[in-house]
Amino acid sequence: MNIIISNSSNIPIYEQVKEQIKSKIISNELKVGELLPSIRSLAKDLRISVITTKNAYEVLEQEGYVETIASKGTYVANKNVELIREEQLKKVENLIDTAVSIAKISKISKEEMQSMLNILYGEGE
Repeated sequence: MNIIISNSSNIPIYEQVKEQIKSKIISNELKVGELLPSIRSLAKDLRISVITTKNAYEVLEQEGYVETIASKGTYVANKNVELIREEQLKKVENLIDTAVSIAKISKISKEEMQSMLNILYGEGE
């Protein structure tokens, strides 16, 4: 599994691992029922602590993205993809709402906001 760890990031390593696995599940790169690498195997591949990997898997399980079956491994859970997408849409909506509020206070036009969004999406100006 291709996961990139940044040692210079302020984000804890377990959180980096968790978010990248979650992203792969949401994008369907990791499919429902797919077996994830063992905790030890992933820790070895990423050159991180087994405890760090275990923490990432535990949080993913708490959030319903994976399920662990004793003596068999950790699998991508059969969580409703639409529910996951809805959760993500709500997060984006809240962040955009905050950005729009700041933009209005700062007299940043809708066109300037659209231009910023286009740049952030990599679509030029």
